[in-house]
Amino acid sequence: MSFFSDEGKTEKATPHRREKARSEGSVSKSMELNSAAVLIGSSLLLIAFGNYMMRGLEHMMRTILSNSGSVEFTSGTLQPYMVSGMKALGLLLAPVLLGIMAVGVAVNVGQVGFRITPQAAYPKLSRLNPAHGFGRLFSARSLVELGKNVLKLAVIGGVIYLTIAGQLEKIFSLLYLPIGSLGSVVGQMLGRVFLTASLSLLAIGLLDFFYNRFEFEKSLMMTKEEVKEESKQTEGDPQVKGKIREIMVKTSMSRMMKKVPEADVVITNPTHLAVALKYDRQKSAAPIVVAKGARKVAERIKAIAEEHGIPIVENVPLAHALYKTVEIGREIPVNLYKAVAEVLAYVYRLKRKFFGVA
Repeated sequence: MSFFSDEGKTEKATPHRREKARSEGSVSKSMELNSAAVLIGSSLLLIAFGNYMMRGLEHMMRTILSNSGSVEFTSGTLQPYMVSGMKALGLLLAPVLLGIMAVGVAVNVGQVGFRITPQAAYPKLSRLNPAHGFGRLFSARSLVELGKNVLKLAVIGGVIYLTIAGQLEKIFSLLYLPIGSLGSVVGQMLGRVFLTASLSLLAIGLLDFFYNRFEFEKSLMMTKEEVKEESKQTEGDPQVKGKIREIMVKTSMSRMMKKVPEADVVITNPTHLAVALKYDRQKSAAPIVVAKGARKVAERIKAIAEEHGIPIVENVPLAHALYKTVEIGREIPVNLYKAVAEVLAYVYRLKRKFFGVA
């Protein structure tokens, strides 16, 4: 791995990049945290079920020893005894084994969520490359892993030593305990030792989790060129998108302009805005904005209106209100009824005056 391999990667990973990495099984998780959680779970389970397990093992041993002189072991009788013994042992270990399995699944799901990624199981030929292998062997990550393992052994070894040293008197007293209570006491002691060691491992696991998260985020970072290229692939070329948007705007504009000759009046401010209104009592309860625009579009609306004899009325406040608050194809709001009604009444008076419309 080149020392300058991350040069130029200044952009955070995009959602698409994260999803692609996740689908390939590349996620941020700490195996040390998994180990700590499993050990803690095992210790608690051992403390909870240690007495049950030791008594069960004691009963098994008593049964085997008491029947050893009366049972003839042959090829026909050995298999049933072995099957029976495995079943009994499985029942003894089942609470602990199932508990450990549940803890392992829970801590993994807690770190990365639940998702099946078949691609992660596919063999990668690049891993067979000796050059890549040596690169991984002498990489900074390998040194971190080595230091982490040394620290883990030192911490856990020291904790176990101190825990056992603090219980030497209790360990020596086991020689004087009856056989019936020996298993229970040993199980409790082992559970405490494992729990103390696993709690120390938990601290290392948490540090490893945050370090892995930092390294993972760093590995996902992208260059500006990669972000642009991904944007083109996922959302399309910006130039193509711009051209499509331009065509859509032109189409919408053309459709709007075809509605202007149907308008009853065009209200202006007078130079910058133009809003065309149509009122059909049979189809709508209020006048509808059929076209609107600013500057060049407003000039075009007024030109079409003049060409088709549509009245153009100058009303600056009303033009601004209609342009800002009413979308094309929508009825005017109630608060503008009076102002628009006055304009329409004026237009209808003009029609009666010049065309004799009743």
